[in-house]
Amino acid sequence: MLSFAHVHARGYAKQVEDNPDAELVAIWDEDENRGKEESEKRGAPFYRNLDELLKRPEVEGVVVDAPTSMHPEVLIASARAGKHIFTEKALTVTTKEADEVVAEVKKSGVKFIISLPSRVNPDILLAKKVLDDGLLGQVTEMRARIAHSASLDKWFSGGSLWFGDEKLAGGGAFFDLGCHRVDVMRWFLGEPESVAAQMNNFSDAYPIDDNMAAVVQFKNKALGILDVSWVHRTGPNPLEIYGTEGFLGIGMAPGQRVTYISNKVEDGKVWITPTDSGYPKPPPMPMAQWVSAIRTGSPMTITIEDGRNLTELLDGCYQATRSGQTYRF
Repeated sequence: MLSFAHVHARGYAKQVEDNPDAELVAIWDEDENRGKEESEKRGAPFYRNLDELLKRPEVEGVVVDAPTSMHPEVLIASARAGKHIFTEKALTVTTKEADEVVAEVKKSGVKFIISLPSRVNPDILLAKKVLDDGLLGQVTEMRARIAHSASLDKWFSGGSLWFGDEKLAGGGAFFDLGCHRVDVMRWFLGEPESVAAQMNNFSDAYPIDDNMAAVVQFKNKALGILDVSWVHRTGPNPLEIYGTEGFLGIGMAPGQRVTYISNKVEDGKVWITPTDSGYPKPPPMPMAQWVSAIRTGSPMTITIEDGRNLTELLDGCYQATRSGQTYRF
């Protein structure tokens, strides 16, 4: 385990400990006190020096949960040491850094996966299948919201306070929580062409964006509307896709899964809520895919390029907000 800085780090450590094909054998943390505490709790030795840990032959893979600004340093060092890599999102803060990481990982030949759990979500996979099957025709617009109350309720403190530090985190609500919707939009709609965006700090809870919206034009002429917030008290987090032949929505109302309408289905212009039997079978969670790929060479459904493309779109959105100009990719 390389750092417990991220709020999901302990969850990933538990996934390692619960996997019969994996064992937690060493811990490094940029915060020595936190690292020692986790070491005592988990019975794995703590290393103050990252390079010293990476030289250990019994360490075959690393789980990276350091602050995002440290990812290039930690990921590149791990790749050069020949260690397989599982990393929390985002890959890096900037596209330039992402490209450097991609080059080093490819050169090393290690197994790499970035944690993008939406890629194994059955609702998202069904939406992707509907798109791939052409049931919506040409996509004209996609709207996606993801939000919670992190700023309203001041979730981050102590060891997680870095989430509110732009230098360490790369950005606030949009860079952290927004990853999930930004990744899906990039996956569904392809290469972006330009973006205009606005962000603000609504709550004053942390000195970072907690309310942001962006409009992306993709090379296929589809428009993507993204809105992300840490000042969301209640309400849905919908994902909507509009096409020349139909519509698909996820989470449009409480308890609702996926609903779509299509001129290309037998029932024509009627609402259809797919039954569970119609859902694609999801692949294993990213951690399980990674461990299996290391042990058996099985394929993984999430690539380092997916992580790079996510960073590129995030980076472009922030460039647009900071400059007040449309950013072109």
